[in-house]
Amino acid sequence: MSAVSPAPDTILEVDDVEVRFAAPGGGPLGLQRREVRAVNGVSLTVRRGETVGIVGESGSGKSTLGRAILGLDRVAQGHVVFDGIKVSDGRRDALRTLRSRAAMVFQDPANSLNPRLTVGETLAEVLRVHHKTKRGGEAARVAELLRLVGLDPALASRRPAALSGGQCQRVGIARAFAVEPSLVIADECVAALDVSIQGQIINLFLDLKDEIGLTLIFIAHDLAIVRRLCDRVAVMYLGRIVEEGPTEAIFRAPRHPYTAALIAAIPEIDPDLALPEAPMGGEPPSPLALPPGCAFHPRCAFAEDRCREGPPPSLRRADDHGWACILEPGTLAAPARNVSPLPASQPEHEVHA
Repeated sequence: MSAVSPAPDTILEVDDVEVRFAAPGGGPLGLQRREVRAVNGVSLTVRRGETVGIVGESGSGKSTLGRAILGLDRVAQGHVVFDGIKVSDGRRDALRTLRSRAAMVFQDPANSLNPRLTVGETLAEVLRVHHKTKRGGEAARVAELLRLVGLDPALASRRPAALSGGQCQRVGIARAFAVEPSLVIADECVAALDVSIQGQIINLFLDLKDEIGLTLIFIAHDLAIVRRLCDRVAVMYLGRIVEEGPTEAIFRAPRHPYTAALIAAIPEIDPDLALPEAPMGGEPPSPLALPPGCAFHPRCAFAEDRCREGPPPSLRRADDHGWACILEPGTLAAPARNVSPLPASQPEHEVHA
């Protein structure tokens, strides 16, 4: 395995990572093969015990980045270092180490579970594959994992079809924790759940963060949830990080127009307030034909001539805050947003047919 010496408090380093996929068209008849750069030169550092939110519109590359970190999508350029081990070169020993110490919680709680296996069988399988218990000790550990995520151990005998969506997602989280991970990546893991169950899952992550020092990468499009849960935020647009920094600093004083537009679109909880005007127009450009300069300039009200040419701007940094824009700090006004509090966590032991 390739060893690297990161900072003592760093668990993950992503350096100039690109992920590319073949696009329709082209092929073997002499036509040029086309590629989509789903992740296009992303660098990110995650410290132990912190929660980092990755946000952006659909197609921004945030889920692909999460999969690339865990080796589920191939890194075409750059590298990923997990706990001092370079894991992006595809070496089997490095990937084996990564997958024994990092895990993912997927978006669809029901389809991510094998419908033929009971909850107990699903969790026991992970324990056996990763040698996390001694022979005969699976049942006790399964019960412990279910209690950890707020479920009755009696649910171990049930199959996913007999569980609610929130219960299935808690099982998915328990499955991730079965490997005793140092890092968990949660990919839109509450997007398919109703608001009350979202609150339960978010409160569960907050509890686990306090209890076991959970390090979490939380991929989402809901900025209200990210503001409640995350210590830092990385904002992605068309495969690049356009802003990154402490959560409250970004929400109170965004430095990239795209971030400001996303924040302005968060619904207010006051029904007497008028809906905000459309904070940005149009649709993102095609990833097959990215515009020169800043990719956001066709939708940006602040765009200047220098934004429309040359390479895209790189991140400027000040006060642990990075932004890929020519604008100076303080240019963008971010109105205070009233973020709806998520419902308090409630036990969810009942079984739904």
